[in-house]
Amino acid sequence: MPTYEYRCPQCKFKFEVKLKFSDNNLPVFCTHCGAKAERLFSPVPIIFKGPGFYVTDNRRGEKEGPDKGKAR
Repeated sequence: MPTYEYRCPQCKFKFEVKLKFSDNNLPVFCTHCGAKAERLFSPVPIIFKGPGFYVTDNRRGEKEGPDKGKAR
């Protein structure tokens, strides 16, 4: 089950709730004051694993470049 982060607009308390995907649209209430809580969204971290992802896909090699194809 995914864990979602919520914040209470009245008391500013932050808490986490585990919900099923089917329960995603149900209202969640603050565990301290009982007010309706707002779901917080945070950026998802991107992790690049493996050697050479950046080097092979995004950089020019020494054989490439503006001089490629010119006679010396």
